[in-house]
Amino acid sequence: MANDREVLLKVENLCQYFGPTKAVDNVSFDIYKGEVFGLVGESGCGKTTTGRSIIKIYDITSGNIYFKGQRICAGTKSYKDAIKEARKEKKGCTDSTRIAELDKIIADNKEQIKRAKFDHKNSDKEYAKKLVEETKAKYEEKLKNCSAQDRPKLEKEYKDALRVARNTKLITRIQMIYQDPVASLDPRMTVREIISEGLVINGIKDKAYIDEKVYEMLELVGLVREHAGRYPHEFSGGQRQRIGIARSIVMNPELLIADEPISALDVSIQAQVINLLNELREQLGLTILFIAHDLSVVKYFSGRIGVMYYGNMVELAETEELFAHPMHPYTRSLLSAIPLPDPRSEKKRTRIIYNAIAEHDYSVQKPTMREVFPGHFVYCNDAEEAKYKKEYGR
Repeated sequence: MANDREVLLKVENLCQYFGPTKAVDNVSFDIYKGEVFGLVGESGCGKTTTGRSIIKIYDITSGNIYFKGQRICAGTKSYKDAIKEARKEKKGCTDSTRIAELDKIIADNKEQIKRAKFDHKNSDKEYAKKLVEETKAKYEEKLKNCSAQDRPKLEKEYKDALRVARNTKLITRIQMIYQDPVASLDPRMTVREIISEGLVINGIKDKAYIDEKVYEMLELVGLVREHAGRYPHEFSGGQRQRIGIARSIVMNPELLIADEPISALDVSIQAQVINLLNELREQLGLTILFIAHDLSVVKYFSGRIGVMYYGNMVELAETEELFAHPMHPYTRSLLSAIPLPDPRSEKKRTRIIYNAIAEHDYSVQKPTMREVFPGHFVYCNDAEEAKYKKEYGR
């Protein structure tokens, strides 16, 4: 894995629990600036929950999420569990040295909880504060050097820029395209209102600017200006998804989370939407987290792929490496399910059934995510790691 590339998003030990259900459990990965990172797995494995946790639709249970080097999400369960364990041990402990160590563990974790809560709650405020300072520095310099004739216009521009900076949130630099293009669009709002909603919330009041921005986004996604006055029910599924994409890119995001954006569309339209996302990535310099269960599409579109199973990341590698050397049995099972275009080959295709209980023996040692080969990570224990290394002999 390249170490010289800029990490835009860092997911660290992400846990998302809903009561006793561990939807996402201890998942970690990095997304580099400008890449398409594919997240695949069967329905219910935690792909969408991971995406929704990143964009703060859910408050995460445990772990950290960093965006542009700043922590935007932080869970506290791991710290609370550490405090609980330390207090439990302390009750029956008579060693004064160990008691002092346990007191330090409790104090450190309490401090971590305090920091986690602050970062989770105030990351947007801190980002807005930074933008306000940058805006003030920029316009104060301009106002010093401007003529008396240009001053009123520049002061108005400064006032507008300051309002936008105060309303801007760091999380708006991440946008999401939802799976269902029907349910994700408000049927009572026009296309103009849907696309421009983020701009209005951000404090932009210039109607002419907003309209021009909406028209620009519509044309960018392959629609026309006349569509701005219509309602979502007047469009086909593919057109609705284009509207959803326009709504997400109008905020000029750096990271786009595409949550199975083509699964609800007709096959002929799927290719159009994928090609559109590819074009937008090049034009706007987007980084994309592409969530899907269709491995053929992910192979075409993604640079690296993470495979999820029952809330865990079981394998992560570059696309070509993953398809050439699938190591985890679940990855092999997924790849064996890809239909082949040749009828003769398709007839001979052997479907691999994955049975986690039969495949793994974790009674002696639990698995962890390990870099078995450079850039190729697999969820395994010592015995399995040795087996994979021997099998591929690289």
